[in-house]
Amino acid sequence: MKTLSVLIMLLCAVVLTAASLDDDVQQSRFKVNGLCGMCKTRIERAMKIDGVSKAQWNKNTQILTVSYNPALITVDSLQRRLASVGHDTERYTAADSIYNALPECCHYRTGTPH
Repeated sequence: MKTLSVLIMLLCAVVLTAASLDDDVQQSRFKVNGLCGMCKTRIERAMKIDGVSKAQWNKNTQILTVSYNPALITVDSLQRRLASVGHDTERYTAADSIYNALPECCHYRTGTPH
């Protein structure tokens, strides 16, 4: 009986901890320029960092939906990170040297999808 009580208390602690972690997650959506599947991979890979639990970029709308912990990271820093890998956002423009190093199919500034 004592073992069952300990297991129940442990289970309650795990559930409460998981619930409190979910409360810290916020979601944001913002535009990130890109054109192709390689862009999608690069954009989503750039978001695989501490504080980000999910990131999905839509090629058609060019909107990135990101779930993150605002105690660990800001939307501003996420947008700066995306610019650092070659993708313009609503707030930041990628350096020309980084943008020009992207594969030709990823050159979204030309206005011609490949």
